[in-house]
Amino acid sequence: MRRWIILSMLILGYQASLWAQQASIKGRVVEALNNEPMPFVNVIVSGTSVGTITDAEGNFELKGLKPGFVRVQASFIGYHSALSSEIEVSNAKIVFIEIRMEKRDTEIEEVTVNASPFRKTEESPVSLKTIGIAEIEKSPGANRDISKVIQSFAGVLSSPSFRNDIIIRGGGPSESRFYLDGVEVPNINHFATQGASGGAVGILNADLIREVNYYSGAFPSNRGNALSGVFEFAQVDGNADKLRFRGSLGAAEVSATFDGPLSEKTSFIVSARRSYLKLLFTALKLPFLPTFNDMQFKVKTRFDAKNELTFIGLGALDQNELNLDIKNPDEQQTYILGQLPENNQWSYTLGGVYKHFRENSYQTLVVSRSQLSNTATKYLENDESSESNKILDYTSQEVENKIRFENNMRMDGFKANIGANIDFAQYGNTTLQKRFYDGNILNVNYDTELNLIKYGIFGQISHEFLAERLTLSAGFRMDANNYSSGMNNPLKQFSPRISASYQLTPEWSLNLNTGRYFQLPAYTTLGYQQNNEFVNKDNLKYISVDHFIGGLEFKPATAVQFSVEGFFKNYQDYPFSVNDQISLANKGADYGVIGDEEVTSTSKGRAYGAEFQARISSAKGYNLNLSYTLVRSEFQDGNNQYIVSAWDSKHILSMTGSAALKKGWQIGSRFRFVGGLPYTPYDMNRSTLIEAWNLRGGPYFDETRLNSQRYPAFHQLDVRVDKAWYMKKMTMKLYLDIQNLYNFQAESQDFLVREEDANGNFLTADNGTRYVLRSVNNTSGTVLPTIGIQIEF
Repeated sequence: MRRWIILSMLILGYQASLWAQQASIKGRVVEALNNEPMPFVNVIVSGTSVGTITDAEGNFELKGLKPGFVRVQASFIGYHSALSSEIEVSNAKIVFIEIRMEKRDTEIEEVTVNASPFRKTEESPVSLKTIGIAEIEKSPGANRDISKVIQSFAGVLSSPSFRNDIIIRGGGPSESRFYLDGVEVPNINHFATQGASGGAVGILNADLIREVNYYSGAFPSNRGNALSGVFEFAQVDGNADKLRFRGSLGAAEVSATFDGPLSEKTSFIVSARRSYLKLLFTALKLPFLPTFNDMQFKVKTRFDAKNELTFIGLGALDQNELNLDIKNPDEQQTYILGQLPENNQWSYTLGGVYKHFRENSYQTLVVSRSQLSNTATKYLENDESSESNKILDYTSQEVENKIRFENNMRMDGFKANIGANIDFAQYGNTTLQKRFYDGNILNVNYDTELNLIKYGIFGQISHEFLAERLTLSAGFRMDANNYSSGMNNPLKQFSPRISASYQLTPEWSLNLNTGRYFQLPAYTTLGYQQNNEFVNKDNLKYISVDHFIGGLEFKPATAVQFSVEGFFKNYQDYPFSVNDQISLANKGADYGVIGDEEVTSTSKGRAYGAEFQARISSAKGYNLNLSYTLVRSEFQDGNNQYIVSAWDSKHILSMTGSAALKKGWQIGSRFRFVGGLPYTPYDMNRSTLIEAWNLRGGPYFDETRLNSQRYPAFHQLDVRVDKAWYMKKMTMKLYLDIQNLYNFQAESQDFLVREEDANGNFLTADNGTRYVLRSVNNTSGTVLPTIGIQIEF
């Protein structure tokens, strides 16, 4: 004990000398279009007086900085002021950054310093949010999981379940696309729901992320196949100075990150993580035992000022076992063990991005390969002694090889981007399962191999008018594939879009966007077979949605933003389940597979509402993100009547705030309120039938009463305290994160369990054809403290 007291006194006494050390930044400023170095540019650390001027090669160095998160601003006559992404500086390493500056269309006589951390582009003046690394690293309740951080932003639904579903503005969880340094990544979550976007834990390691651009509308034309959201994740470059290490121990995993130079022109960064949830869940006697592993890397080479090549990789390996060693499981454990299959899943994405810069343009070539493998098995009563007990045997693979070319250019004040893409996709599925519909058993037994060629072309042009007060942008894309004759005509998928932004005053701006977007149904739907036939081939179309968005933005200061947006989304040709008689837009927020069934492209839907967001990103370390969304989401039922969808939460409120204190301390909190979501009652007549229950190990929903009930509202408070020690040779961080501080109990749909007699035999009725079922109250919620540590040297 005495030793610990002495050690604590030494650490506290050493604080002054720790903070006396000074951090440094090295970087360069280049012209965004041609990558030429820019000399004599004024560079300053935002919010401070620390600054310098770039040399003849565009290089700069900033010294004497206080450790922590900062941004660097660059200003030069004839160019828009540029603000770097958020970076963390420390005494233990020198940070390298690159700032890209864009020419103004109109010459001005003096430099205007007005760069804002809240980005707005010509193509996307509305519905675009930029998430900095500080928000990711220290977001309360998120534990550095980017997928959970996203749920703090306007329009994104969060729920009390331990899932990372991306549900935006009333759309379904399968309507978003993800890009990592320009390479499309099909999935960003472990234990992913095949056919949707959700999962249990995010794959992306925050150690490698620089910032995130989140689009809830106004999608650029080079980002296709999305209906509700596009996410662009930008990664940091490896350290160009020397080899560095960062180790983390978090809520569920341990990770290691290395970065450094491979040569004078090449840098790398690589990370690996492994969870220890299986050990933890075994000790807690939970009914499932998950283990996840992932790896992520980036290698970047600058051959010269005009050519650069980046390789990226992301991979995951997930295993979920059932904990059958629990003695005398309770009712909740019994319910989960009866329904949940054992599952193995792995996925990877490898990609290369080549950029070539010219005088007034640059070209980008992206080549990538992604693969997902998913297997699941389930036995009745988890009895593997006989193959006759097997009620699910599922094996599936999705492979995508993608090529995309873009040409970005400027001509007489016009900014343009044109390009094309071609994808070669393979989908394989072997399924053995029995399903119960309308009193009959449907044998689902097929082995499918589907090969697709998908292609598209796109273009966008933008221009500023009226001394840069009015900005207009128009774009289009067309997509097609060889799945069927109905999908092979790109004109049927003609996707126009137009944006406008008018600066009413220096602080106020009016922003508008409208567009039509298309998305291909999931491979699970395209490849579904019955009697060795692709039963959906003649019925499927691309899903379409029309967006109408208008917004008003107010920036009283560089680091302060208030915005209000109204939106309306009109869906057409959504897949509609033939057997369940519901739109697939209602599915996807659960584990397993979505879309492997017979459907028709006949469902219509609409989502509409308004968003308010207030953001403060102070250079002094004070941050606030307050968002409120009023949203309604409705899709047609089997009678072509609009009813609320499973995502009709009505109200979404999120408030996240943090403050950097002295000597490396930081505190933060996040409050969430979500209106009660609709749910569908159980079909007791079908669920009690022994032959029906035994096919899935659980109850069935009454789709004739789809979303007719509604849960109570959900709310939760998370808090976090961080402490950082910035030493000369090493940085160490500790954090305490407490989720659900006041122990809110969220209500979920009751469990249905089978009644047993004194000997443990299941009770039956109707001459032994039905189980006797009992409802069990289902609430969730607990105070969840987490301690994490990070070490960097």
